[in-house]
Amino acid sequence: MKPQVYHVDAFTSQPFRGNSAGVVFPADNLSEAQMQLIARELGHSETAFLLHSDDSDVRIRYFTPTVEVPICGHATVAAHYVRAKVLGLGNCTIWQTSLAGKHRVTIEKHNDDYRISLEQGTPGFELPLEGEVRAAIINALHLTEDDILPGLPIQVATTGHSKVMIPLKPEVDIDALSPDLNALTAISKQIGCNGFFPFQIRPGKTKPMVACSRLRLVLWKIR
Repeated sequence: MKPQVYHVDAFTSQPFRGNSAGVVFPADNLSEAQMQLIARELGHSETAFLLHSDDSDVRIRYFTPTVEVPICGHATVAAHYVRAKVLGLGNCTIWQTSLAGKHRVTIEKHNDDYRISLEQGTPGFELPLEGEVRAAIINALHLTEDDILPGLPIQVATTGHSKVMIPLKPEVDIDALSPDLNALTAISKQIGCNGFFPFQIRPGKTKPMVACSRLRLVLWKIR
């Protein structure tokens, strides 16, 4: 079977919504250099390449337009959606391997469509970012210290591919953020982390915030 290239919008049921990813399946005959070139040509934040695996159901490699990364959540959802469609899978559990290790993926079939759930790896947290680095991140987002939610640190967190988590107060207009991407690129190189997640915790509609909160996330990935 020749490699097929797919454009998939994850986290949505509507075209041109959600979070887009490239998917190449099967990709066993592609070299690493070819994978990188394809990812650059497609231009998605990540492109997933599905390969045969000897110790799991499938192996996936993930490439941004410039570099290979350990794992990507929305590209994983996109990859397994394509694989389920192509292979005509029913309800099942799939084990995948990647540079981030082995993860369980649940496939649920609903009529002619699929719901894909990824079990994340064990979370890890680095020391809070303080001093000049913290100030540089806040400035790059065109925010002030008063916009940061007290009691939560700005820090790098990971379940396989690290991101800088930035807690904002609920009154901040998160959709209006317009970051200085050049500044974020410089910070990214300094701390070795290429993604920034400003987020807010808001009360649930029927339960207290602590029991039921929702996160609004904006992600900037520095390629």
